[in-house]
Amino acid sequence: TPSLPSAAAAAAAASRFNPRLIFAQIVAIQSLHYLILSVLFQVIHFFTGNKITIDRIFTPKYIELWSKEGWYDNCAIILSSVAAAVLLALVVEKSKKCLDFSITLFIIHFVICWLYGGFPASWDWWVIHVLGLIIMVLLGEYFCSRVELREIPLL
Repeated sequence: TPSLPSAAAAAAAASRFNPRLIFAQIVAIQSLHYLILSVLFQVIHFFTGNKITIDRIFTPKYIELWSKEGWYDNCAIILSSVAAAVLLALVVEKSKKCLDFSITLFIIHFVICWLYGGFPASWDWWVIHVLGLIIMVLLGEYFCSRVELREIPLL
């Protein structure tokens, strides 16, 4: 009779490289990130009357560090990074993978921005997105470590 798998064998099987799972997690985080960013831009439009356009997501022309209107979009990007950190805890659940998934999200975003509107040459764009990346990594690792340290119920 085959023996039941031990707890160590079950843990090893769960941590194996699974490209389909990783791809699904990347797609989920990227999609939800854009959904959250879009909702934030809708909220900003409701309060400020700013024009709603996809350019706000994929071009640097609305991101300005030195104007009030620019900071509306900057805040949306920073808040979407905070929300993406929460998504990391919900979707990825491993603090050691947060850096990888965060950088992947921003590299994919950079490539899409480049394809959509050309290379983002604005320093403001880079400052805000690197700040968003740092926030996403640090908060994501914190939230994931909280998930990992939760007590495991025995029954």
